[in-house]
Parts: sequence; structure tokens; C-alpha cells
Amino acid sequence: MRVIVTIQHPGHVHFFKHAIRELESLDHDIYVFARENEVTVELLERAGIDHEVLAGESNSLFSLAAVQATYETRLLRRARRINPDVITAIGGVAASHVASVVGATSVVFYDTEHATIIKKLAYPFADVVCTPECYRGDIGSKQVTYPGYHELAYLHPDRFEPDPSVLDDTGLTPSDTIVVMRLSSWDSSHDLGQGGFEDPVDVVDRLEDAGSTVLLTSEVELPSELESYRYTLAPDRMHDLLAYADCFVGEGATMAAEAAVLGTPAVYVNSLSLGYVTELDQTYGLVFSCNGTDRHARSLERSISIIEEDDQSKWRRRRDRLLDDQIDVTDVIVRQVETATSGANPDHSTIAPNLG
Repeated sequence: MRVIVTIQHPGHVHFFKHAIRELESLDHDIYVFARENEVTVELLERAGIDHEVLAGESNSLFSLAAVQATYETRLLRRARRINPDVITAIGGVAASHVASVVGATSVVFYDTEHATIIKKLAYPFADVVCTPECYRGDIGSKQVTYPGYHELAYLHPDRFEPDPSVLDDTGLTPSDTIVVMRLSSWDSSHDLGQGGFEDPVDVVDRLEDAGSTVLLTSEVELPSELESYRYTLAPDRMHDLLAYADCFVGEGATMAAEAAVLGTPAVYVNSLSLGYVTELDQTYGLVFSCNGTDRHARSLERSISIIEEDDQSKWRRRRDRLLDDQIDVTDVIVRQVETATSGANPDHSTIAPNLG
């Protein structure tokens, strides 16, 4: 088959990279198109994935609309030339629109319930919408659910083994108490009006007072007093660091889930509540959600208690339970792309853990 993969965020690179390689090994022709967004292009290059960049970055909701229109127009031109069988994406606004014009089947993956703009623009045009079982919402007959999370497409132990050299490269040792902290920009269409920490400087100070070494990753400009805490290694090495960290505390749901599936306890500080984060919290106890008005104080209390408790065996047991229940999501991607044109998915179909 001829398959187009569209990439508009760094997380999309991680999600699709193993599936791209597997589909190519099965002799499918894969065409990857991307939009510049943070480190998206750098990640594609570091992963050795051939790609074409169709549009640049945006710095506001208004400019994002213009960039999206440019991306979609250029994707349509390429798709008419390629004549794809399948177009796949996360979110899938451009993918579903272009597929409906060129006669391809669109396979959309999504896990973000509150992204109402994206859902309204993509879901009506998509042929298949794949969501984790914990996704809150019934999309109808086109929905396919599976027991897993996006992060298990690239952090499942069958796909990822952390590299301990990341500690040396960051000047750390296994005896250090490591906290990875994440600040979000809040300028995505689905993040407007939301919030996280009240004062990042206070968070770093309190975590240091508790005996931890803080490494900070941020989508926004940092206060001058926090610049020295910035994580500076290559972006694709962050997962190695998360695997060896003692705790993650941050505003980003994706990084909270990444930490959790790696067995690192995560404190999620965000006014938004998401289905997959809630499941990682309530079912597996690997995420601690701080969503209310007191989230800043509660997140510090929880983070410090995790640091002081220092019980790594507890988190390993919880991760083992999670991995017993959930699947390698790359297998889901490959299966859905390969069966997309066959009409093999029944209404509300669910993919069982034993994919075989």
C-alpha cells in the first residue's frame, strides 16, 4: 500500500516511528509529511525518517489557523500525486480532510477528550478513529478502542530500553535523587484558559530543599533564575532520563504518562482532567493528579512525599501490573493501517491484549 503519515508535534514522531519502520519492512510505501513545531523536525532527523516539511511554526491561535491551512493545502497537492491508500495521523484534521478528497482511507488516533476544535474538524471526516479504552466519549461506529496509551507505542519494553549513560551525560549518578519538571506553554487550542503551577521558582526551591536535583524542560521562556536547571541533551534522550528519575512533576499530560509507563511516579499539575491520566492515577497509582485550585500546594506536598519515601520497588510493581493489562500500541498502529481499506473493523470494535 501507499501510506501517508502526517506529523505536527514532537510526540507524533515518537508515536509513529516504530510503525513507520515496520510498515516499510512489510514493503509498504511510506510518505511522511511534517510541520515545524518545537523539535519535531530534529526528532525526525535523529530517527532517520525521510520526510518533507510542509509548513512552519505558529506562535498564536490565529497564526496556527493560517499554518494549518498552508499545511493542508500542500498535503493535498502531495496526496494527489501519490494517490495513497491510507492517510494516518494523531488528531487528524488535515489527514481526514485530504483523505476524503483523494479517496484514501483516513485512520486517526486520538486521546484528548477536551480538544473540541480538533474533534469537530477531524472526526466527521475520518474513516477510523482509534482511541484508548479509557477515552471518555463515544465516537460511534468508526471508533476502535484498544487497551493502551499513546506512550506505549514507543516506551513499551519491547520498543525501548533506557540508556544509563544519560546520567553521566547530565552530570548525575544513580545515588542522586532526580526530579524532572515540565512547564507548558498553554497556547494550544485545547489549552486556552487552563493552568498549572502558580510559581515555578517556588517549586524548584522546595524540591531542592527536599534533597533532589531538578532538571527542567519548558515550552516557555524560563525566569533567569531557572535557566541553569534546563535540560540540555538531545530531545530523544529525555525518555532515558525519565526512566532513571525518582519523580516527574509537571504540567504536561504526555510527559506524566511517559514517566508512568516507565515506572517513574508522576505528579500531574494541570486544571485539565484527561481519561488516560485518570486511569494511570486511579487504576495504577503511577500518576497523582492535581487539578483543583490548590494544585500548586498539593503537587509540592505529593512530590516531596514521593522523594522522601524513596520506594522504587513499589513503582516497579505498579508498572508491571500496567504492562500486564496494556499492549504495545505500535502493533495497533500497524494493524489498523494494514486493515483500513478492508472494512474489517466492526462497530465499536475493541482490540484485545493478545494481538498475536
